[in-house]
Amino acid sequence: MLFILASLIALIFVAWLVVRGFANAFYFFARWLSGGEKLDAETTLSVSGKLHSTKKEREQYLDVLHIGWYQVVILFVGGSMAGLLLEEIWMLVTAGLTESRVGLVWGPFSPLYGTGTVLLTVICYWLRRRHVSNLVVFLVSACIGGILEQVTGWGMLTFFHTQSWSYAHLPDHITEFVAWRFLFFWGLLGLAWCRFVMPRALYHIGEPTSRRQAIFITLISVYVVADVCMTVACFTRATARDAGVSPHNAFEEWVDTHYSNEFISARFQNMSVHVEGTK
Repeated sequence: MLFILASLIALIFVAWLVVRGFANAFYFFARWLSGGEKLDAETTLSVSGKLHSTKKEREQYLDVLHIGWYQVVILFVGGSMAGLLLEEIWMLVTAGLTESRVGLVWGPFSPLYGTGTVLLTVICYWLRRRHVSNLVVFLVSACIGGILEQVTGWGMLTFFHTQSWSYAHLPDHITEFVAWRFLFFWGLLGLAWCRFVMPRALYHIGEPTSRRQAIFITLISVYVVADVCMTVACFTRATARDAGVSPHNAFEEWVDTHYSNEFISARFQNMSVHVEGTK
């Protein structure tokens, strides 16, 4: 008993050190990105004022903020990683499963959550500026989540014959990819995001003030686009291989060599592949 307790304390301490180390590394990296050559004096002054502003001034800043590519990229990447982490923790706690639940071939990303983060931010930011009620935010967020799950699930099954989740076994399912309980969770998530997380997230993301930040986000954007395109190419070839279609060019041969069915099975462990002509 004492050994188990000591091991648990040691594990918590190690986890705390790891989290603190990552936090410090992120802090110093963010400080470095904000340094260097500034983009322009106007942007620098606006951010300087934002950092030293009162709550009222912060709200005024958010009221005139226009969400652009800089904020969208950060929200997508952050949402993809945070959503993946929360999903894996949820599966570990509720089902005792430890498996890779990523959605792209490179990096720890789940684009479903990244897209959901961006959509919730854009729409909830629009709702916030119109001072709608919590009920409206809840219902709109639930609809966003349901539509996103339905379109993503249907698209994966229709175009790539793959499936990452199914709610058909749940008594409250609406379609194979949408269930009432998860619409409720999407609504709560959107409400919490709109009222508490989103204003602070957008406030701290702010605007790019240095060329380092602009270059870094541009590189991240290129990486994410390449990641998505390669993932589509991999699943397109996987579907073609299952149908007995040979590669037509050197790129498809390269994909078949480096991103085989074995790679896909190991990488996307929660995904099932439906081969045409089978059940």
